[in-house]
Amino acid sequence: MNIIRHKPAKILSGGVEANGMVYLAGLTADKLPASVKEQTAEVLAKIDALLALADSNKSKIVSATIWVTDIRYRDEMNEVWLGWVDPANLPARACVTSQLANPNLFVEIQVTATK
Repeated sequence: MNIIRHKPAKILSGGVEANGMVYLAGLTADKLPASVKEQTAEVLAKIDALLALADSNKSKIVSATIWVTDIRYRDEMNEVWLGWVDPANLPARACVTSQLANPNLFVEIQVTATK
């Protein structure tokens, strides 16, 4: 099996291709401070870029896990998500509340897609 790692860093790869699948790391915003909507938009742009590196795209996402630091942020995040996600190819999805590594982060998103 051929494994391709994209955007390797000190502790993880941003994305990994294996066996026809693309696994992305949990992604957060870099431009802080920023609103929930701004952070979500930045993360979704990162997802687009990583999927493109793997010759995939958002229409091929099969699952997504979204972490928000306060469940009250869910509606704001969903507003941006719904403007971005392919409505004809909605992935399985979970959205949960979790403390993130940086108190200025409000959203983290991880997706898995096919090639």
